Order: sequence, then C-alpha cells, then structure tokens
Amino acid sequence: MEHRENWTQQGIAELVEAQRTFFTANQTLDVDWRLAQLKKLKSAIMSHRAALEAALRADLGRTAEEAYMLDIGTSIAEINETVASLRRWARPETHWSGLMCFPSTVTKVYKLPYGVSLIVSPFNYPVLLSLGVLTAAIAGGNTAVIKASSKSPACTAALRDLIADCFPADYVTVVSGGHETADACLAQRFDKIFYTGSPKVGRHVLETAAGNLTSVGLELGGENGNWCIVRKDADLKDAARKIAFFKACNSGQICIDINQVAVAREVAEPFLRELKAAFIRQLGANPAVNAEYSRMISRAAYDKCCAWADRYADRLIYGGERSETELKFAPAILYPVGVDEDIVQTELFSPLLPVVPFPDAQIDELLRAIAAREHGLALYLFTKDMAWAKKTMATQQYGGGCINEVCLQLMVKGVPFNGVGHSGMGAYHGEWGFREFTHPSTVLIGSNRFNLPLREHPFTGRGRWKRAVIERFLR
Repeated sequence: MEHRENWTQQGIAELVEAQRTFFTANQTLDVDWRLAQLKKLKSAIMSHRAALEAALRADLGRTAEEAYMLDIGTSIAEINETVASLRRWARPETHWSGLMCFPSTVTKVYKLPYGVSLIVSPFNYPVLLSLGVLTAAIAGGNTAVIKASSKSPACTAALRDLIADCFPADYVTVVSGGHETADACLAQRFDKIFYTGSPKVGRHVLETAAGNLTSVGLELGGENGNWCIVRKDADLKDAARKIAFFKACNSGQICIDINQVAVAREVAEPFLRELKAAFIRQLGANPAVNAEYSRMISRAAYDKCCAWADRYADRLIYGGERSETELKFAPAILYPVGVDEDIVQTELFSPLLPVVPFPDAQIDELLRAIAAREHGLALYLFTKDMAWAKKTMATQQYGGGCINEVCLQLMVKGVPFNGVGHSGMGAYHGEWGFREFTHPSTVLIGSNRFNLPLREHPFTGRGRWKRAVIERFLR
C-alpha cells in the first residue's frame, strides 16, 4: 500500500485493513526485526534532521537548538533506551505455578502486541509526541497509523516524508487532516489507541474507543493546569530562574508546564522581582521581538491569550508585549490572583502566568483546594523543607513533578510519564511505553503425569479427603 497525502474514510478503512494483514503475518513478533526497525527510524530522524528543524521553525518559531533539545534529540534518546533494553523487556517471564497446580509447575507470561495501533499526536511537540510514542508501538510489535496534528502542517508534512522513506504504509504511516480525518480514524476498529492532547478531546476518544472495547492510553494536560508552589523558605532566585525558563519555553504550550504559581505572601514581592529579572535576563526587554522566542501555534491561540491578558489588564505587572504578525506574546505575570478565580481553574497553554499569594502558614488549605480540583499532569514545589516536600509529593494526586526543579522529570530514563484522572491514563517512556503497547498473556504449561484428582468430583464419600488438602494449599 502506498503513502497518501489526502485521506478519505474509505482510504483509512483500507489502510487499517492493510496493516491488519501485515500484522497477522507475524513479522512484527520477532524482536530482532523490531530492533532493526527502531534503528532504521533513528537513522531516518538523523537524515531528516534539517527538514524537521525547518518544520518546527515554521510551525512554532523554534530555534534549531530548541528543536533538537525538545523534539528531535529526545526522540533519538527514547529510541536509544529502547534498543538497549528491548530484549530484556520482551523476554517471557517464568513463574512457579504453586502447589495447587502440581504437577504443572511452570507458568510463562508472554508480552504480546495489541496489533494495529492509532497514535494521535498534538501540535506542541509534534515530532517527539509522534515518534516517541511510535518507538513504544514498534518496540511492542505493533503496526501504527499516526494521525498528526493539522495545527502544525509543516511538521506533519516532514513526518510524513520521514516515515514514507523509512517504512511501508501497511506497517507505519502518517495520516494528515483535521477533525474529520481524526474521526474517520476513530471510526475504525484499532487494537490500541494512544492520544495526546486536551481532556475534552480525550473524552471523545475514550467514548469512541469504547464501542470496540479498544485499549486506550491518554496523556492530557488536565482541566485546571499544573501548580507550582513557592514556600517562604525557598531559594527565590533559583526558583524564579527555573520558572521563567519553563514558562517561556515553547511560549507555554507544554502539557507539563506551570499554569500558575502559588507563592508565600511573606516573600511574594522579592520573588516577583527575581522572576521579572529572570525573564529579562533570558529573553531581553521585549521577548515579542526576540528571534529565539517561539510563537503561538495559531491565530486562535494568540487571540485567546490576548483575551485573558486584556481581562486581567489591571493586574498585568510584567510582560505581555505582542507581535500580531508573528503571533508572539511575551511572558506575562498577573498578580495578585485569587485561588478561586477562573484563570487558575483553566489550562491556559500560553505564556500567561497567574501568581496566587497565600499565607505560608495556610499551606494545608492551599493543598486541599488544589486536591479538590481535577488532577494535574505535573506538580512543582520550591522549598528547603524536604520532609514537607516529600510528604506532599507522596500524598497529592498528579502525574509527575519535581522538588526545587521544573520539567526534568520528563528526561529521566526508566521512569513513567503519565497522568491521572483528567490528566490521563496509561504511561509511556522506556519500558513503560513497551508495557503500554503490549498485553501480558499467562500460559501454564501442563503435565500429563502425576496429576492429582483434587479438582475433580466427587468431594463427598471417598473424596472427602480433598477438602482438607485444598484448604491446606490455599490457606
């Protein structure tokens, strides 16, 4: 089957059927073959690097350095980790079956692929969140249809060319188009769906997948955004530097980005001074004219950001410079903002940063307010009180996070990336991605010798002895 640029519902149905035929030939079950495909994918990413960098520049205004750091290099790192460990991950497990199963003493757990998978990727990290998830799908032995975002057309075209150069369409292909194309994909019976995006669309994906009882992985930003808490004992300069970097990165269009900062009222003023200084130091006096500062993905996203800023114009204490032609909106600090205001109960996905002051002694009340809302994808704490910080991280509900750092939880090998509740379900990265795209199958290896009649009738009369033996085995 050939790669296409324009997709109809009939075309997508034919594609899924072709991939199902490919999968049922069992070629993907061989781990050596999977490793070869992963190495081929890595080689293709490296050879298409210039095209990917240009596409990320066109869609998001990324520099080549940011493009490599945030999308391209991290995709390669994901492949490297998978190639290094896939044989171990895929090896069947051997278990002792237990006395109740005697004489069948050996049980195997096989890690089997789901089959034909659908990967729906977003605009904000269009390379990483397509190819990183694809790495897990390939590692698990699946075929894959990638529905790339229509909001990042240059990246979608670059991904389509990369995949077409690398794989046949009946194994992996990229499907482009808008919501109609996505719905046409969801109308098909896939064996696994992995969606990254908003909770609103995530619900639609889950509802549609339920019709076929398809296994679904969801990575969502969360309804209320991610909190960052700065206690009065925090290193304010260090916290401000890291928060400013992260909020400016990709113009705040990051699912694990800080949506709002809660700062202890006792240190709010010095913290805000440090935060403004950090923005200026990193991006200059007017980030909207800085060539290194990325832009909003679309006019709609830019207008939404402007509308929020205009609504809070009387509390915009720093930033907010605009370039309508470039769709750039400088990081903007909004202060003071109440903990119950709408803006801190909405995922902003923009460079706006509401700052919520709170009395440090009332930290428990703040945590209760956060816990009462939908769970975020991330939580960030800045404090010198490590006992409190570790206890908080161990008791709150969120996807992942950092203490005295931001975003780096995403870069650690061997750990999952995942949400909870309205910020997602399922997990991936490394072995967790392999697990997400495989299902464990338990197989007991039976014996036809020395079988005891414990499970067979009768259980009364001459079989009365069985009860005592069964209770001893199962106590």
